[in-house]
Amino acid sequence: QVQLVESGGGLVQTGGSLRLSCAASGRTFSSYAMGWFRQAPGKEREFVARISSSGSSTYYADSVKGRFTISRDNAKNTMYLQMLSLKPEDTAVYYCTARRSTVYDYWGQGTQVTVSS
Repeated sequence: QVQLVESGGGLVQTGGSLRLSCAASGRTFSSYAMGWFRQAPGKEREFVARISSSGSSTYYADSVKGRFTISRDNAKNTMYLQMLSLKPEDTAVYYCTARRSTVYDYWGQGTQVTVSS
């Protein structure tokens, strides 16, 4: 089992940047594929990005491609989401998640990102 804690959210102006972190407990972090999802007010949770267990493979939603970068440091049990050129439509609660199979089994509590226009 793994526990996930997000941090790094906040209020930023349009065009600004933030880096989110997701700290994981346990000694098996490197065996989990990881991802970021987000949920805006009144909307369903949506996929943002994912990264393989080794970090060698990444995939992004079209809405963030070229602006966001997902990465991980398995030695530190931490995953990151670097967000550049932020837009008001990026405003949401961002969740990190982990999976060993095809289903994301573990979720963090979320961190709020607010982009002002």
